[in-house]
Amino acid sequence: MKLFLAAMMSLVLSTQAATIAIIDSGVDTEHRDLIEKIWVNPIEIADNGRDEDHNGYQDDVFGWNFAENNNLVIDRKYIGTFSNDPHTFFEIQGRQFLGQTTPEDREWLKAKRQDKEFQKEMSKFGNFVHGTHVAGIAVENNDKAKILSVKLIPTEIKPFVKKTAAPVQRDVTLQYLPESFRMRLLKAALEKLAAQQLTLLEEIAHYVGQHNADIANGSFGTGFPQATKITATIFKIFFFRAPTGAESKEVTTHFLNSMVKQGKHMVNSAKKTLFVFAAGNDGLNNDIYPTSPTNIQADNVISVAATYKYQFIAPFSNYGEKMVDVAAPGMLINSQIPGDEYLPVSGTSQAAPYVANIAAQIKDTNANLTPKQIKEILMGTVDKKKWLTNKVKTNGIVNMNRAVMAAKLTKAMSVKEAIKMSLAKVSDVVVKKTKSRNWARMVKPMPMPSMFR
Repeated sequence: MKLFLAAMMSLVLSTQAATIAIIDSGVDTEHRDLIEKIWVNPIEIADNGRDEDHNGYQDDVFGWNFAENNNLVIDRKYIGTFSNDPHTFFEIQGRQFLGQTTPEDREWLKAKRQDKEFQKEMSKFGNFVHGTHVAGIAVENNDKAKILSVKLIPTEIKPFVKKTAAPVQRDVTLQYLPESFRMRLLKAALEKLAAQQLTLLEEIAHYVGQHNADIANGSFGTGFPQATKITATIFKIFFFRAPTGAESKEVTTHFLNSMVKQGKHMVNSAKKTLFVFAAGNDGLNNDIYPTSPTNIQADNVISVAATYKYQFIAPFSNYGEKMVDVAAPGMLINSQIPGDEYLPVSGTSQAAPYVANIAAQIKDTNANLTPKQIKEILMGTVDKKKWLTNKVKTNGIVNMNRAVMAAKLTKAMSVKEAIKMSLAKVSDVVVKKTKSRNWARMVKPMPMPSMFR
């Protein structure tokens, strides 16, 4: 019986268009723009308390909530609970990107920077809308694509380390050990922590692969600044003091590289899926300051930096000529948020689904293309830009029309030949210069959801 159901599921999925798994903070499956684009499990029967496809995830009709281990991929109780402040923030951020802020805007931001309640609301609001916003970009103008919702980040996140009245208990015997030995113990502990964190991502990757997701978008991650806070806390347990700058960089780099190394198990769990990862919003070089999981190097992984349209790299965007593959528009991107609403948001979180969207169109054009070949097309058909030299591996920004043309050509020729011909047939995207921009006192974009907040 199990084999029969698996065969049926495979047959049904083979007739569907490209499936894009949105590994994020949940997708509003009832949004008027997305409701027809939501992936539906062809085997599961909704809300009957059974696991018809025998995959261990009961009633996973639209996907699965790995954050709370249930099938509720969006908690709509949050709709209507937020003030207007988050919307005002993004409106001001947009004007600031274009150099159009007013004195009133700047006063408002100054006051909100001191408002702890506003900071809490922004964190909750950001997590709630993030997944839906990303999903909307991934399927924009693509009626064929289907959204498989995978919730990794809960709307309300508990802090990494709880504050307690009593101090953290340390093993006092550590102080009698040589510091070099304690450093080895610390790094071993960080490797173990990295493995624990990536275990969940490996399970998620297995899940999206099991459901034959063609593309998986990951607009989340742990950047160097966030990881530094974690390693500093653990460092104090081993050394009874705060780390020096050099020590902090050493252990944080080790921790993140351990996460990236473990991440290879994740992407290997779904070899037929192309993972599209956001490069990060810290404005750092990922070649020097590792970021997870976007630094994973594999045939089925592509890393994305953010730009303002086709004009310049976003000042907040991470980059790296070795670790970041391509760039894509990621500033002032208007997309869906829960409750049939819309919001312009900026970040590499928005650039990644732009690439996922093109990847899905490539797959729809030629279903026989592998993740490696889709990646080759995305990277081989970019618009080369001087301002992206040494910023991304390809020195370029994705070109949707050229990539889709190349995919069509692969039906009659090799991928290499198709890319070459598409470069000759399809022009670069026409650039209309923005008259003004002012990055002074720039409002940072909404951070990518992180497992370590």
